[in-house]
Amino acid sequence: MSDYTPPFGDISFLLDHVTPIEGLTKLAPYAHIDRESVQGVIEEFGRLMAEVWAPTNAVGDAEGSHVEGDEVITATGFKEAYKAYADAGWGAVPFDEAYGGGGFPWLVGIVQQELLNSANMALAMAPLLTQGAIDAILHHGSEEQKEKYLLKMVSGEWTGSMNLTEPDAGSDVGALRTKAVKAADGSYRITGQKIYITFGEHSFTDNIVHLVLARTPDAPTGTKGISCFIVPKFLVNDDGTLGDRNDVHIVSVEHKMGIKGSPTCVLAYGDNSDGAVGYLIGEENAGMRYMFTMMNNARLGVGVEGLGLAERSYQHALAYTKERKQGFAPGAARGEKSSIIEHPDVRRQLLTMKSYTESMRVLAYTVAEQIDRARHSDDEVSRTAAQEMVDLLIPLTKSYCTDVAETVTSIGISLFGGMGFIEETGAAQFYRDTKITQIYEGTNGIQAMDLVGRKLPMRAGGVHQDQVSRMKATMQELAGAGPDLEAIHRELTAAVASLEEAANWILAEGAVDPVQALSAATPFQRLYATTVAGWLMAVQALVAKRLIDTNAPDADVAAVKLVTARFFAEHLLPQVHGLVAPVKAGKTDLFALSADQL
Repeated sequence: MSDYTPPFGDISFLLDHVTPIEGLTKLAPYAHIDRESVQGVIEEFGRLMAEVWAPTNAVGDAEGSHVEGDEVITATGFKEAYKAYADAGWGAVPFDEAYGGGGFPWLVGIVQQELLNSANMALAMAPLLTQGAIDAILHHGSEEQKEKYLLKMVSGEWTGSMNLTEPDAGSDVGALRTKAVKAADGSYRITGQKIYITFGEHSFTDNIVHLVLARTPDAPTGTKGISCFIVPKFLVNDDGTLGDRNDVHIVSVEHKMGIKGSPTCVLAYGDNSDGAVGYLIGEENAGMRYMFTMMNNARLGVGVEGLGLAERSYQHALAYTKERKQGFAPGAARGEKSSIIEHPDVRRQLLTMKSYTESMRVLAYTVAEQIDRARHSDDEVSRTAAQEMVDLLIPLTKSYCTDVAETVTSIGISLFGGMGFIEETGAAQFYRDTKITQIYEGTNGIQAMDLVGRKLPMRAGGVHQDQVSRMKATMQELAGAGPDLEAIHRELTAAVASLEEAANWILAEGAVDPVQALSAATPFQRLYATTVAGWLMAVQALVAKRLIDTNAPDADVAAVKLVTARFFAEHLLPQVHGLVAPVKAGKTDLFALSADQL
């Protein structure tokens, strides 16, 4: 498998010009941050990912993880790689300084997540699931809970897990049956079983802080009756030392098609007692509301998993196409055979991979930047506008990045030819690892339902109209930007027109019959997301053109960005027009056959 090289040039281009860090340093919480310190963090972190984490990726795929007694044995090198990450305090970078964090913008944390996932997505699940648990406790835990758990979770000394899914309650979380009964001391006793719990058991750290959704005896049915509990693997004494082992134990690890190095656990609560000891977060029956607090970040994180895998697959395929010699490229002298990178169709595939990956990166980074602004802008109007943009773009980012990652990693296999189908080349691992990202944190179909059911109608369609206005403002800039950008202007203008046609149909039809909107949701989501990606690539092109025209220091990088943006506009963005008809087809054919006929 080829080495991994963090794409510092691509990242710096965005952080300098498109989602500028300098703009975020004007926000009060980030006043102590400057561009140079961010660059230092990213480069040092990238070295760890390239030198320590990336070599464990194929090992984890080959070895997987397994259960011995009450322990999970992870792949060779995983524990040591995690220790190097935790000992250096890398997990603390984007968190509040009050709990031992570095106080950097969330945008920097998303850059870290990209590098983590490119290096080894399976291993990255340990710190990334911990971030989700930190988020939930930070926003909804009591001061005592924050003091007891957050310092060691932020530092990486302890990890966290999210326990939502049960055998009969997957995406339908309201069907869960895990019970929580209040004890005399105010704690709860948790009984039940959870499945698909990533890093629910491991030996990396002394403790694991499980966040568990459960139902109290008199709770309402459905999602309104769900509460959230902290259930540590080892109970924590008042002085912070570890106490008795809690009654939460590993049953098995799942056998998966991808991310085999990540132990996906079945956990049993209370099998050996009256229940595992749990501590209520916030109020009873508010668990789903608390989970949704961290859901936007989690969904963005899954999109970044797709980005990380796409980048690694692209690097892997690019290296092979430079080395592999086969046939004679058009115009090549007969003699030594040409490297396959000289063949036109190979170029087309590589540019497809590269342009898609760049579009994923600028989309994810843009959302992260807006999260920082939603949290910390000086005035409420700015915070609200940023949050509305985040809310609209989150389902698009999660679905687009993971769907496109499947396309990119599939092309990565094809560029190896028949050897891509052979596991030893490593090309197939990225494809297999990618599939779960389309399912995590709500399948992409659920993201589509969220888009048409909740996000498109926000503010009576006003949030959507604000996004269209942003895209039309870019179209106006493109109109007078010269011949290099004519194709981008033409194709973005046409794409936005198709988006408006489809969105107007859904808003009109969905108001009368929600089934119409839901039936069109998935093609509409892909249409919307691709248009937004095309818009951001156009923004990137405008920036690149200015840098080239002024002979800026990074004009060489900008020249590449101009080409990839133009390729995206001419080769990939026109796909949106073919999605208008499936949107407007609605529900008729979906329900024309009975279940038996299907």
